[in-house]
Amino acid sequence: MARRLDYSARYKLHTTKEVYSALSNRDYWDARIEEMRKYSHNDVLSLDAGDHGIEVVLRHVLPRDLLPDLAQTVIRKDMTITRTESYGPFGPETHGTYAAEIPNGPGTLGGKLHLFPTDTGCTLRTSSTAQVTIPFFGAKLEQVLLVNLVDLFRAEAEMTQRWLDEQNPVH
Repeated sequence: MARRLDYSARYKLHTTKEVYSALSNRDYWDARIEEMRKYSHNDVLSLDAGDHGIEVVLRHVLPRDLLPDLAQTVIRKDMTITRTESYGPFGPETHGTYAAEIPNGPGTLGGKLHLFPTDTGCTLRTSSTAQVTIPFFGAKLEQVLLVNLVDLFRAEAEMTQRWLDEQNPVH
């Protein structure tokens, strides 16, 4: 059975337009990837942004020895993850999706994205679903995956907050 998790990145004092503009900007993605390289090898494979919306494709390479012990029992080499994020055209609220592909991976990971205004700024909510199809280990691996995903989302949100603060100073 699949497990679900919601993560909300709250950007105080920044508008949905500022966040959407960052998500449309190659410099933002390059800076974000550079920050994530502190943890593992990462690349921006493509970015397509325009009136139709945004699609960005990222590649993360996680060394096998950095994976949790339980994951190492089923994954025999470095894990390469290709993540695609797609956002619709900008509006008062913007919706999107993401999917993470792991070649020969034992399951699926993806979810929905929702950027919306709040009283203090805006929020980007990520609603994820993880499903691992390995008998006996599936539920435990799903939980490990989601816990590590929260750490990734938190690091990305902190970098995004710094980017927004630098690009759109609040006085």
